[in-house]
Amino acid sequence: MNETELQAQCARLRASLSACDQQLADLAAELDETNRGVVALYSEIDAKNHQLAEASELKSRFLSYMSHEFRTPLGAIRSISRLLADQMDGPLSDEQLKQVGFIQTSARELTELVDDLLDLAKIESGRVTVSPDWFDLVDLLAALRGMFRPILESEAVSLVFEPPEGMPSAFTDNQKLSQILRNFISNALKFTLSGEVRVSARLEDDGWVVFAVADSGIGISAEHLGALFNDYVQVDSPIQKRLRGTGLGLSLSRKLAELLGGRVWATSIPGKGSVFSVAIPLHLDQGRTALT
Repeated sequence: MNETELQAQCARLRASLSACDQQLADLAAELDETNRGVVALYSEIDAKNHQLAEASELKSRFLSYMSHEFRTPLGAIRSISRLLADQMDGPLSDEQLKQVGFIQTSARELTELVDDLLDLAKIESGRVTVSPDWFDLVDLLAALRGMFRPILESEAVSLVFEPPEGMPSAFTDNQKLSQILRNFISNALKFTLSGEVRVSARLEDDGWVVFAVADSGIGISAEHLGALFNDYVQVDSPIQKRLRGTGLGLSLSRKLAELLGGRVWATSIPGKGSVFSVAIPLHLDQGRTALT
């Protein structure tokens, strides 16, 4: 290769290196611009998260404050209506007793709404304390049976509690588990016109206990099952229109179950009934994952 060819080749190499340097400079500038964009995006996301956290805190504080404020007048309404129903100040006509009954029902429903809102506000703000203790599942179901038997409104519906034979003692929050089951049983009784509501418990091999509340009620179509445990969800049905609810009981049950390290779910066949279930570890351990 002569000198002229070497010079030409060197010139081509210098031109190629110069082009590579320019490409690297362009890439560096583009990367720097991208980094600035990412930093700005993260800053915007942080600001939005801060705003969302503030909004959530304000909502929880508002719900908690309003719930407490509602309780006093509601308690007065329920007490006065109970005195009227007991006819302490003189006899009432049948129509008057009927109207007093409407007042009592409405006050009870509003009280349930207030209680649910307050519980949700506590959970969302992280102010709920899980207090596990040892207790027998037989005692839990016996307490629920004693609570619901006096308030069964229809003789066409029977409430059956299967004895949890051979069950060991549980170590979890008895009150929160009871609240979940109360919500399930109340819903089952509300939407079962005839037949039975059956409460059972079974022990899984891996240390989980599954409670099931099965009813012979109207059932729920498949498209509604996925959203049942969301806030303010109510299934559209003729009974739902007649029997108003808060739409919060099942959502609250889901969040309580998660606090206990478990989960909830439902299965149903329209016209034949539903089964609402909650699975929790027999011994509460915050590090465990929910049963699948």
